[in-house]
Amino acid sequence: MSALRAFGGRWRSPVHDERAGRGQGQAGVRRRADTIELVEQEQLPPEVLADDETLEGQESATGVAGAAPGEPPLLTTGQLAQIFHDIGDLLEVKGELVFKTVAYHRAADAIGRFPIEVARAYREGRPPELPGVGKAISDKLAELATTGRLGYHEKLLAEFPTTLLELLRLPGLGPKTVRLIYTELGVRTIDELKAAAEAGRLRDLRGLSQRTEQLVLEGIERLERRERRLLLHHAKVIVEELSSALLDVLGVGRIVPAGSYRRRKETIGDLDLLAETSEPERVVETFVGLPSVESIIGQGPHKAAVRLGGRGPQVDLMLMPPGAAGTYLIHFTGSKEHNVRLRAMARDRGWSLSEHGFARIDEDGEIVTGDGAELRTFATEEEAYAFLGLPFIEPELREDAGESEAALAGRLPTLVTEADLRGDLHSHSDWSDGSHSVEVMAQFARRRGHAYQVMSDHSQSLAIARGLTPEQVMQERAEIARLNERFEAEEAAGTAPPEASPEGFRLLHGCELEVRADGSLDYPDELLATFDLVVASVHVSRRQSRAELTQRTLNAIRNPHVDVIAHPAGRMIGGRDDLDLDWDAVYDEAARTGVALEINGSPHRLDLSVERARRAIAAGCVVAIDSDAHRIAEFSHLGWGISQARRAWVEPASVVNTRSRADLLAWLARPRS
Repeated sequence: MSALRAFGGRWRSPVHDERAGRGQGQAGVRRRADTIELVEQEQLPPEVLADDETLEGQESATGVAGAAPGEPPLLTTGQLAQIFHDIGDLLEVKGELVFKTVAYHRAADAIGRFPIEVARAYREGRPPELPGVGKAISDKLAELATTGRLGYHEKLLAEFPTTLLELLRLPGLGPKTVRLIYTELGVRTIDELKAAAEAGRLRDLRGLSQRTEQLVLEGIERLERRERRLLLHHAKVIVEELSSALLDVLGVGRIVPAGSYRRRKETIGDLDLLAETSEPERVVETFVGLPSVESIIGQGPHKAAVRLGGRGPQVDLMLMPPGAAGTYLIHFTGSKEHNVRLRAMARDRGWSLSEHGFARIDEDGEIVTGDGAELRTFATEEEAYAFLGLPFIEPELREDAGESEAALAGRLPTLVTEADLRGDLHSHSDWSDGSHSVEVMAQFARRRGHAYQVMSDHSQSLAIARGLTPEQVMQERAEIARLNERFEAEEAAGTAPPEASPEGFRLLHGCELEVRADGSLDYPDELLATFDLVVASVHVSRRQSRAELTQRTLNAIRNPHVDVIAHPAGRMIGGRDDLDLDWDAVYDEAARTGVALEINGSPHRLDLSVERARRAIAAGCVVAIDSDAHRIAEFSHLGWGISQARRAWVEPASVVNTRSRADLLAWLARPRS
C-alpha cells in the first residue's frame, strides 16, 4: 500500500506495521525484482514471493492486500495473525481457560511465520496446513481468509470496549490486569488508565501496588513518546514516496532528505525535504496538494510545511536554487549545535553563514550591504566546508561531538560502509522463529555478495521462539553441510551466481544462546564447542538487579565458546528500556576477551546505542554489525546497523564482520581462556 495513502487514513502503530509488512519504495521494487529473478533461476522457491515485506503495492488504501473486483478484501498474513492474537487477548480478558487463549496465540504465531500469503492460498483453494493448529481454529481462519471477516472475533469485540486492546499495547500490562482494572474500576481507555494511576486508585486492587502505578505511567509515557516519533524504516517509506511524487514535477532536479533522518538519528520527529528546482511555485503547490496531506501548516514561495493524514508526521519542504545547494544541505541537515559551531568559524573569517550562503560581514559583525555586499554560494557541501578550511564531514557525525575539531586536526574517522561488510553473524531460519528456510536465507545472502552468513537460531529454553533442542541442532547442521557442499561444487564448476563473492560463500552454523536467569548458559560447553560461532543474549528476567544482570552478561563473555553478545542492552526503541548493566565492566571484559559487542541493525533495536558503541570502541572492544534477520527482507537491516555504527565513529578495522572468511575463522580460532 502507498505510504501516501496510508496517511490518509488511520496512522498505524510501528508494531502493527511491522507485523503486517510494508513496501519499501523503489528499494522494495528492486528487492522484489531480485527475488523474482532468483525464483526464475530456481535458486529460491516460489513461496518467497509472498513475503509481505518484499512486495510493493500489495495493500489497498484500506490497508489490506489487493483482491479481485467484487471480492472481499484480501487480508495480509500479518493482519490475519494480529486478529488471532487479539482473540487470544480478549479471551484472557474474559477469563477463559489458559489452554484456549494459548491456542489462539500459537495459531497467530504459526500464521505469522508461514512463508506464503495465507489468505490468497485459501482464495485459490489450496489452504495451507499450519503446524499445531486444530480444526476449530482452522475453520475460523478459513472464514477470515475467504471473507475478510470473522464472526467470532466480531462477537468478542461486541462484549468489550475495543479500546481495551489499546491498553494491552502498554509494556507489562497483561490481559488479566486489564480485566481487573476494567471490571473493578471501569477503566476502558489509556487516558482513563493514566488518570486512575495518577490518582493512586490501582494500588487498591488485589495484586497491584504503587510500583504498578509507576510502571503503568512510565509505559504510557513511552507509548506517547513512540507515537510522536517515527522509527527509521517507517520514515524511509514516507521519504521515498514523497520524493517520488515530487520528482515527477517539472523542473525538479533532485530531492534530498535532511534533518535528523539524514543524520540517521534513531527516531524521527518531523521530516525535512530539500528540493532543487527552477520552478518553486509549481513544486510548492504540488506538495501541499498531495493526497496524503491532512492540513497545511504554512506555505510560502520557497517552502511549505504540512501535516500528513491521521497521526502522521509534520513534513517541511524547503526549495533551493540550482547550483547553490551546498549551504542549504548543511543548514537543514543540522544538527543545530553543529551549525552553531560552523557559524562561529565563519564569523571568525569575516562571513555570516546561513542556508543562502556566506555573506560578507563588517567589523561589527553586520552583513555588508550596498556596493560592498558579497554572497558566496556553492553547489556542493564539500565546497562549502572547504571554504571554512574543513574537509567534508559526513552527515552522521554532525552532532557537535568533536567532529569539527577532528576535521581541523585531520583526524576524522574513515567510517565503515555497507560495502565493507563481508558477512552477517546473526540471522534466523524457520528452524526457530524465522520465516524462511536455511536455503532461502543462504541464497539471498549469497546474492548480496557476502562471503559468509551465520545461521544463529535460538537455543532450547526460549520456547516462545521455538528454540532448538540438541537433536534439532544436529539436524540443522546436517542441512547446512549439504548446502555448503553444493555451494563449493558450484564454485568449482563456475556456476555460482555472478553476484557471489570472489572468495565464495559458506554458511556458518551458529546459535543465539540464551543466558538463563541464574546466569547459566542454555547449552553445555560440549555442544557449544561444536558451533562455528556462538551469539549470546539475555531475553528473560530483565528486572533483576544491576549486579545480577551484569553478572549474567559477564558469564557469557567469559565463556570460551561465546563470540558475540547480541543486542547487549536488550532494548526495543520506545517500547522496552535498556538492561541496567555496569557498562564499564562489560566493556572491560569484552575488550579483555576479544568478544564482540553487537550493533544490532533492527530499526526497533539499534543496539548498541551510539553512545555505548563509541565508549566500547574507546575501551578497546570490537563490534559486529548484524541484521538479526528473520526473513530475507530483513537483511536490509544491515544498512541501519551501518548507519548506527557510523554515528558512533566506527571504522572498518573495529568490525569483525568486515574480515574475509579466512580472517574471521582465524579470529574465531584464537586462544581463549
